[in-house]
Amino acid sequence: MPIPRFNDASRTTDAKADTGRDPAARAAADPFADPFADPGDSPPAQESGGIQPPLIVIAGPTASGKSSLAIYLAERLNGEIINYDSVQVYRGLDIGSGKVARELRRKIPHHLFDVVDPGEPCTAGRFRRMALDALADLRRRRKLPILAGGTGLYLRALLKGLFEGPERSTRLRARLQRIEFQRGRPFLHKMLLRYDADAASRIHANDSQKVIRALEIRLLSGEPASRLYQRGREGLEGFSIVKIGLNPPRQELMRRINLRVERMFASGLVEETRAVLTRLGLQEENPLPTALLALGYRHACMVLRNRMGVDVAVRLTQAATRQYAKRQMTWFRRETEVRWFEGFGEDPAVQQGVMAWLQRDSGISAAQGSVPIEDYKL
Repeated sequence: MPIPRFNDASRTTDAKADTGRDPAARAAADPFADPFADPGDSPPAQESGGIQPPLIVIAGPTASGKSSLAIYLAERLNGEIINYDSVQVYRGLDIGSGKVARELRRKIPHHLFDVVDPGEPCTAGRFRRMALDALADLRRRRKLPILAGGTGLYLRALLKGLFEGPERSTRLRARLQRIEFQRGRPFLHKMLLRYDADAASRIHANDSQKVIRALEIRLLSGEPASRLYQRGREGLEGFSIVKIGLNPPRQELMRRINLRVERMFASGLVEETRAVLTRLGLQEENPLPTALLALGYRHACMVLRNRMGVDVAVRLTQAATRQYAKRQMTWFRRETEVRWFEGFGEDPAVQQGVMAWLQRDSGISAAQGSVPIEDYKL
């Protein structure tokens, strides 16, 4: 599949943007200024189709260096980083989720890390609400938001909005989790195939979280999730969204994934998982919470429950993570208007290339975050 390129036609091309403007120095000093306003006027309210503050999105597979690129850009563009990784939102899940070191998070503020207890679910809807709050905070403080993560569903929920589905049912969800625990994921997927064949065709049999949610929607609403998804959703408004994608060489990415998993287990992933299980008071017979079904953690749980050795857990986690990286790229390639860069996010050539492209084609400069940004409504 060819990698999509940034759609130049999507950029603002209003001819009026180049007429009636003050000298170029004024535009450079305030990229968000109304080009037709008198310099002495107060900033006007945001109009539909007007100039909007930018929001940078960094996408790519796990181990591609998204965090490194985000930090590089944040340092130079007066930005702060908003996480959209579904595991990094949990407290205490540090090693297996590959969180940025706390020293770096103190240097460059990171949002939506360590905000959910691992015993609680963090749905796409809950993530969206937290992300909207973080965006409003950054806008008030005149900071450039930079989204970095690997959970495509979270990103799509924020940018495109969510359909109106039924609230989660703790009782029904626990029942479905028991069925999964007793009879396995393939059985659960067969249930979904019976109730909502279209959703089952789109969801992998091993993705138990999505399978359970689709079953929950069907059983509670009486309608297939696939039908509800087709209804209108309210997307993110008030920002000019700039999407950057990382596409590293496949063989090198697979090697890095294998090495990362080895380091995770060597750095204490099993012990970290034990601490979470102890804190939650979970026994062997208890179903695992959503947080501990994540890559690495569910295998560490199998080690702790004496169902496999560490060596086997490492190999299985490596294989599962490699497959996950492939699914991520398939997902992100469906995103529109992404400017893809070949290589890893910590590569200086990639970093400089991204910065040059932002300044040249997207009009984002080092002064972007320091200009007055109006308090636009989402």
